[in-house]
Order: sequence, then structure tokens, then C-alpha cells
Amino acid sequence: MTKQSFMTEVPSNIEDLKRKSNNKTNWRDRLDSVNELKGYDCRQSRAIIKVLALHDPVYKVMEAAFSAAQAFGLTKKGKPLYLRKKKTGNLDEGIDKILVRIRDSFKGQFSVQDFKEKFKVMYPKTYDTYEGEMGDTFEKWIENSLLSLPRRA
Repeated sequence: MTKQSFMTEVPSNIEDLKRKSNNKTNWRDRLDSVNELKGYDCRQSRAIIKVLALHDPVYKVMEAAFSAAQAFGLTKKGKPLYLRKKKTGNLDEGIDKILVRIRDSFKGQFSVQDFKEKFKVMYPKTYDTYEGEMGDTFEKWIENSLLSLPRRA
């Protein structure tokens, strides 16, 4: 097995990478920051990668950060980090209430695309988590969820 080599200096764009890694409304930015930071073995990149490996709501980002954390040999309280299981079912406990609020904000007919746009504006973090986790099935999930929501009062 070959030893992986890392650059030991701080990336020149570390402030930009920090901002991207903290962007809770864009999982792609967080994933991009992990992919760039994993080449730099410095205190700042280790800290960012560790936080994302332990706490990111989108499993793809968490998985990439965990892989980088393992390569760096990162630990938590002296113990190796563990990748938690991927959540199944509702990723947010109150998702049904959120979807009802969005649906009820429309005054009449609306398309799935209209719904997605309003969802993204009203609940950007929740939208990002579901869109990141579901990928290509996100739109179908919205369609099915709208059909299963309780009727309007």
C-alpha cells in the first residue's frame, strides 16, 4: 500500500474554502471544499474536514469528509472517527408540516417546479439536505409527498 502525500502548507484560498464548507444551503459547495482540502494536511483543513465528517446533513459530503479524515488519521477524543449510517425515512422530523406550509402558500394551482422554487426560498437548509440526499429522485419524491399530504382545510 502506498503512502498518500499531502501538501503541508495552508491553501492560499483557505478563507473561500471555509466559507464554502459552512454554506448550509449548498451541499455541492461543501463537497467541493472537502475535495480541495483533502490535499492539504494543515490544522485548518483538518478542522473543517472533521466537522463535516461528523455533522454534515448530506451523506455524500459526510462520506467524502470521512474518507479524508481517515487519510489524515483524525480522531475524536483519541478514538477513530466512525461514519454514521445513512438516514432513512424522513431526514427532517417536521418535513410534512414544512411541505404543507409551502403548498398552502400557493393561491390555486402550481407546478412541481413552482413548488421546488418556493421550497428552496422558504426553507433553504431543508431543501439542500433533501436535494443532496435524494439526487435524481428528488422531484419524484416531491410529487409523491404532495399527493400524500393531508387535504387543505
